[in-house]
Amino acid sequence: MVEENRVTLRGMWSSMYSKRVELALRVKGIEYEYMEEDLMNKSMLLLRYNPVHKKVPVLVHNGKPVAESLVILEYIDETWKHNPRLLPEDPYERAKVGFWANFLHLQVFEALAVVFTSEGEGCFPGGAPAIGGDSMGLLDIVMCSLFGAHKVQEEVFGVKFIDRDKYPIISSWVMSLTELPLVKEVIPPREKLAGIFRFIRDKALKSSAV
Repeated sequence: MVEENRVTLRGMWSSMYSKRVELALRVKGIEYEYMEEDLMNKSMLLLRYNPVHKKVPVLVHNGKPVAESLVILEYIDETWKHNPRLLPEDPYERAKVGFWANFLHLQVFEALAVVFTSEGEGCFPGGAPAIGGDSMGLLDIVMCSLFGAHKVQEEVFGVKFIDRDKYPIISSWVMSLTELPLVKEVIPPREKLAGIFRFIRDKALKSSAV
């Protein structure tokens, strides 16, 4: 028998997609059980719950699996309708948030160039982001998952991911997000992140040298 309202998240500690689901669950105050997956040795449950992509994250609610991070975020907001809401109530604003969330998710660097240029002003929902307390919306969660570890990435890869002079709004947005207690709880320790980024860097360098 499935326990009523049981929530399990199958994820991986270094996956930004898993982290965005963790953030959403914590923002909504939803109790959940976290199950770490080894993607080099995927569990039979993961393969059963997500047979198409065979990836994390997968949210399992009352025995029913939901895959893909953005789909999971919408599912969370629709299932647990109490405040704070991750998406606006107004259908048009909701559609705009959905558009930008997908744009950032799929074409993040192109999106950065568009959102805060003069051409992009007015099309971004709500204008300049405003962060207060532990309140985070869907776009905040997506941005945080993509750039919450950018300082460690810049240090390891030697590449500027967010130019403060070029993108001052994005820079202050991400900085404000990473100072939130909920975000600090979810983002992995700096040394663990640096270790996996160095592994990725070294692997890429070896591949390019062949």
